[in-house]
Amino acid sequence: MEPVADQAAALDVLAGLRKRFHDATHHCYAYRLLDVPTETVLEQSEDDGEPTGSAGAPILHTLQHAELLNVLCVVIRYFGGSKLGVGGLIRAYGDTAAEALEVSDVVRQEIRASITIRFPVEVNSGVMSTIHKFTVGVQSVSYEQGPSVAISLPPSQVDGFIAAITEATGARARLEVLR
Repeated sequence: MEPVADQAAALDVLAGLRKRFHDATHHCYAYRLLDVPTETVLEQSEDDGEPTGSAGAPILHTLQHAELLNVLCVVIRYFGGSKLGVGGLIRAYGDTAAEALEVSDVVRQEIRASITIRFPVEVNSGVMSTIHKFTVGVQSVSYEQGPSVAISLPPSQVDGFIAAITEATGARARLEVLR
């Protein structure tokens, strides 16, 4: 199990493992990545010469079941002369991925977008009432050099929040969005 930020990182780790374990028969893997702006999950698995669906799919299923994102799992196999059959391979690859997960440190993170809102004091009540309508975390509130509030919220709520703040302030608030 290896944390990866994107597809390029996953393929770099895989290339390093293929080089390090160059004499292995199979380097079967799966990864799941979150594309933050679109909140879509990219999934990929590879059987690397094993029968179709017997290696990458069980590894991917383990990642899905654990609800892991931004992770690569590679199972490296040296063929030892015994044919396991498709069912045996599915069990072997799935069990190995599950065992790797058991000994891995899993870090749970909630993906949030950060928004700083700067506004004239006369629209303060509109800003604050809008903030309370959404699932936001308030990081800071400042009234020095003009009112501003820094918040975080799920990326899926950003567009709705921007529209609501714009309406509540008559488009008088300035927003800085970091996704």
